[in-house]
Amino acid sequence: MDTLLLEARSPQSIAGAVEALRRGAVIALPTDTVYGVGATAFNPQAVAQIFALKNRPPEKAIPVFVPSIAALPQVCRPIPKAARALLSRYWPGALTVILPAHPSLPGIITNYGRTVAVRMPNHPVVMALLAELGEPLAVTSANLSGRPTPKTAGGVQKEFAGRLPLVLDDGPSPADTPSTIIDLTCVPPGILRQGSLVIPPESPYVR
Repeated sequence: MDTLLLEARSPQSIAGAVEALRRGAVIALPTDTVYGVGATAFNPQAVAQIFALKNRPPEKAIPVFVPSIAALPQVCRPIPKAARALLSRYWPGALTVILPAHPSLPGIITNYGRTVAVRMPNHPVVMALLAELGEPLAVTSANLSGRPTPKTAGGVQKEFAGRLPLVLDDGPSPADTPSTIIDLTCVPPGILRQGSLVIPPESPYVR
């Protein structure tokens, strides 16, 4: 297929991206860290396409993007008390948290486990997509597994060689590293990956 490279912040581009997502397509989109590829989270066939496109091992779960803390009950249940204080401080931003997965989430997202990785990115294009779509997105880095993520939309277009219907171009990605990951299902919460968001050593979320 021919991959459309669209200016990310155009209302027409957002509308086209939402239409593609609703059809069950995977698209590439900018985030506040690196470019990502995403599909609607509650469409398991669309999520399966992400694994196929990336040659991603099936045991690697895929994060879910939500538009707000208030939207968490769509993908998580229950929500630990520790989550709200942390997310109020760092969301939207480059922080992914591990929370108990809602039973309605497709198992392919969580590798059929009991937890899900969730993030609220600080990026207007992602937020516009989530608002227009009205449901969470399953999103992971826009690269073939084991390769670095291209820093530009053109690089993402080449990486997937015509296998995506469209790429939203918002210029070079603002970060070279993905988000920081904190596990909120254990006590005390623990950092699983230090990424673009630097958590101070004295933080109560470091163990």
